[in-house]
Amino acid sequence: MQDAVVVEALSKRYPGRRGAEVPAVDSIGFTVPRGATVGLLGGNGAGKTTTIAMLLGLLLPSAGHIRCLGHDMARDRFAALARMNFSSPYVALPHRLTVAENLRVYGHLYGVAGLERRISELAAAFDLGSLLGRKAGELSAGQKTRVALAKALVNRPELLLLDEPTASLDPDTADTLRGWLERYRAETGASILLASHNMAEVERLCSDVLMMKQGRIVDRGPPGALIAKYGRETLEQVFLDIARGTGEARNLDHQPLAAQ
Repeated sequence: MQDAVVVEALSKRYPGRRGAEVPAVDSIGFTVPRGATVGLLGGNGAGKTTTIAMLLGLLLPSAGHIRCLGHDMARDRFAALARMNFSSPYVALPHRLTVAENLRVYGHLYGVAGLERRISELAAAFDLGSLLGRKAGELSAGQKTRVALAKALVNRPELLLLDEPTASLDPDTADTLRGWLERYRAETGASILLASHNMAEVERLCSDVLMMKQGRIVDRGPPGALIAKYGRETLEQVFLDIARGTGEARNLDHQPLAAQ
């Protein structure tokens, strides 16, 4: 089977002072296997959001190639986008529309068959029943996060891009949603690229993680393998080591990667 995402030599540069270009993403490469959840980790400004925006076609790369679900995103991105979706609590839905109206709009954009039934399923899954008639602009931060995730699943995507999917949620609700995402991936074979600062969440959901720093992928591997490699007890400790430049891999055969 083809990988769900194939990224090769991907870069995004912006104009800087005196004509110099500033790289937000610097020649990275990675894959997301079909049916896997891969974490995209890094501090603020590491390039995670820029990478996701290029995967969605919202930003044009300065260089490199992207294939999603077998489609070249430079030539045939709409065929891929119909089978993808995206969630971020930091991207607001239209405030004047109710939750149900927002879900209907996105459902119609994706041509979802049996849309009202699908909205009912998502409302039950994410406890949105009492919110369907409320305007999106009146919701709390945690409620907006749940609605954003429901929106991202309305078309039953084969590839799901998630940016902090449980931000602002209480521990109980966040745990429930993580379990739902695990079941969704297992039942549908969907692939997930997850950007998160919650390392416990990443350890639970991801089979592999990509560590970004200053626009480059500096290390990668399964969470347990990275924890062992850096001689740490948690992925959060590994994250801090890489972010601060204080960590040192134990195995000389598996040193942190240069730009990919």
